[in-house]
Amino acid sequence: MSSISVLYSEEDIALAVKELGEAITGDYMGKKLLAVCVLKGAFIFASDLVRRIDGDVRVSFITAKSYEGEYSTGKVSVSEGVGFSDIDLSEWNVLIIEDIIDTGRTLLELKNKFSEMGAKSVKLAVLLDKPSRRVAEIAPDYRCFEIEDRFVVGYGLDYNENYRNLPYIGIVSQ
Repeated sequence: MSSISVLYSEEDIALAVKELGEAITGDYMGKKLLAVCVLKGAFIFASDLVRRIDGDVRVSFITAKSYEGEYSTGKVSVSEGVGFSDIDLSEWNVLIIEDIIDTGRTLLELKNKFSEMGAKSVKLAVLLDKPSRRVAEIAPDYRCFEIEDRFVVGYGLDYNENYRNLPYIGIVSQ
C-alpha cells in the first residue's frame, strides 16, 4: 500500500453520523428498534451511531464477509448473530448497520434473512454508499456519504484487517 489520503475527516464523519442519528430518531420514535451491527467493519460506525439515536434501542451483532483484500468474492458468508436469537423479531424494527454498500449482495442477503425471521421492518444504515458497483437490487435507507468507486480504509474499514483504527476515512493510492 503506497499512501492514504483523507477523504472524510473525523469532523466530517461526526457531523454526518449526528445528522443520521437525528433522522433515525425521528423515524423510530416510540418504536422498538433493534440495531444490528455487521462485524467487523461497521463496529466503530455502529457505536457512534447508536449513541446518536434517542429512544429504545437494542444492539446486536452479526458477521458477514464477502471481501478478500480489495475485491468482492461474489459469495456472502453470514454467521449466526449475537443478541437477537432470544427475542420475537415480529415486535422489532431491525436497522442493519454496515460500513459500506457496494455490490449490495451482503446487505440484500441480510435484509432477506431478517425479513424471513419475521422482523416488523428491516432498513439499512450505511456509512458509505458506492452505487457505481451495485449488482443487487437494493439501496440504503440511510447513508452518511456517497462515494465513487475508490478503495477506502479507516473508521472501521480495513485492508486485510489493517487500518480499521484510522480516525478518518482515507483513499488508498497505489
